[in-house]
Amino acid sequence: MNKALSLALIPILALAGSPGRAADPIKIGQVVTLTGSNAPWGIPENNALKTEVAKINASGGILGRQVQLIAYDYKGDQLEAVNVTKRMIGDGVVAIIGAGSSGASIAMTAVTEAAGIPMMATSATNPKVTFNYDTKKPIHTAFRACFIDPFQGSVAAKFITSDLKLKKGAIIFDVGSDYSQGLDQYFKEAFGKFGGTVVAREGYRSGEMDFRAILGKIKTTNPEFIYLPTDMTQAAMVMKQARGLGIKAVFVSDDSCDTPDLLPLAGAAAEGCFFTNLTSLEDPTIKTWIAEYKKQYGAEPILPNCVMAVDAMRAFTWAITTAKSTEPAKIIAQLEKMKNVPVLTGNLSIDAATHNPINKPCVVETVKNNQIRYLKRFTNVD
Repeated sequence: MNKALSLALIPILALAGSPGRAADPIKIGQVVTLTGSNAPWGIPENNALKTEVAKINASGGILGRQVQLIAYDYKGDQLEAVNVTKRMIGDGVVAIIGAGSSGASIAMTAVTEAAGIPMMATSATNPKVTFNYDTKKPIHTAFRACFIDPFQGSVAAKFITSDLKLKKGAIIFDVGSDYSQGLDQYFKEAFGKFGGTVVAREGYRSGEMDFRAILGKIKTTNPEFIYLPTDMTQAAMVMKQARGLGIKAVFVSDDSCDTPDLLPLAGAAAEGCFFTNLTSLEDPTIKTWIAEYKKQYGAEPILPNCVMAVDAMRAFTWAITTAKSTEPAKIIAQLEKMKNVPVLTGNLSIDAATHNPINKPCVVETVKNNQIRYLKRFTNVD
C-alpha cells in the first residue's frame, strides 16, 4: 500500500502490526453522562464510540493491537468527572475522550495534567478547556474536537449580516452564566466588525421565565433581530413572549437550541428562527453516518456529542498510528502536529498554540414547518 493511501485510511482503518502473540489492548477512556438529565446526549455518544471501536478492531486494531473502550458515567457532575478520570487513569488508559460539558472538562484537566494523559473534549466550547489565560499557554494535555464560542459568536454575526442582511439587533443574555456572557461578548464584537449595531442589550438572571419587562424595553428600539445566547428553555420563553407583545424581530440563538424540546415549548414563535450548532442531522458531511447509526440503534442520535466523540477517536487513532507508540507524551506531540486529518465531520487540524481545531465547521439551522432543518455550514468567517 502506498504512503498516501495508507495515511488516508488511518482514521478509520488503523494499521495492523506484525504477526505474533496478541498484545495487550490499547485502553481509551470515555468520560460521559449515561444517567441523569444529560443522558439523552451521553448515551448516543457512548453508542457512537462503541461502534467506532468495533470498526477499528474489525480492521486489525491500532498498531496490531485491539482497542478497549473504558467508559465511566460522570452523571453530569464536575466532581464525579474528576473521580472517574482518576479511576480510568488507574485502569491504564493512554487517552481520554470527553467530557461534553465545559465545566467538567475544565475540572478534568487538573487530573490529566498531573498524569500526563491526553484528553479531547467532545462538545465543550469554553476556551478555558484547552487554554490557561494566566500563563497564556495551552493546557498541555487538553484538546477539543469542537469549535470554541468565539467562533460560534462570529458565525452568528456573519450569518446575520451577510445572509439575512440585517444590521440592527438586540441581545438578551444570562448574567449568571459564563457561557451566555461569553457568547454575548464574542457576538457583539464580531457584529460590530461586520458593520452591525446593537440597539439594545438586556441581561436576566438564571432561572427567570418572565421576560416581558425587558422585551418591552427592547420593543421601543425596533430591532430587526434578537440574539439569544442562552439555554433552550429561556430562548423558547423569550420567543413566545416576544410574539405575544407584537415583536416581529427574527430570533437567532446558539447550539443549545438544537433539540426537539424547543418546538413544543416555543410553539409557533419558533418558526423561522435560526441557530448555530456544531453539526446537524441534515449536514451532508455526516448523512451516511447518521443512516448507519439509525440502522444499528433504531433511532437517530441526538447530536452533537456523538459526532464529536467519533472525531476525537479518529484523532487519537491517527496520533497513535503516526507516532507508532501509545506513550501519552508522544500522542500529545502528534496531536499538536495534526494537519488536515480526515475525521467524521471533515478534516481536522489542531492549532499547537491553543490546542483548538482550526476552522472547525459550524452549521446554521432553522425552524421550518415546525421542523429543525439544516441550512448551511461555515468553516471560517473571513
